[in-house]
Amino acid sequence: MSMWLVEKRKCRRFKVALPIKYSKANSYFKYAQAANASEGGLLVCLPERMGIGQHLALKLFLPIRSGLNIIEAVVQVVWMDIHLKKDWTWDYRTGVMFEDISPKDRTVLKNFLINLAQSPAYAC
Repeated sequence: MSMWLVEKRKCRRFKVALPIKYSKANSYFKYAQAANASEGGLLVCLPERMGIGQHLALKLFLPIRSGLNIIEAVVQVVWMDIHLKKDWTWDYRTGVMFEDISPKDRTVLKNFLINLAQSPAYAC
């Protein structure tokens, strides 16, 4: 009997390499990177472990034709995993969902993702 893995995500994810700044409550901002993005959340690579359910203030930096656009949101950690890199260092792959994001920033993100979906893939 074969078992099928069912995708639970509501939104299509796009592979990205975008800088972020994040902060725990009442703390200073630290730098990290988003590895994929959707309208519902992000996969971020953090230098530190976060607890499931933890809330973070997050700034996502998007390259847009007219310049750099910064999306600000409050996100909630929904899962976390340790990722060992080729150089034997690690980071914490952390899935976060958008919990509080302005309608304007949500629209900017949605348009950015639509542009990614419409961009032709190029061959190596």
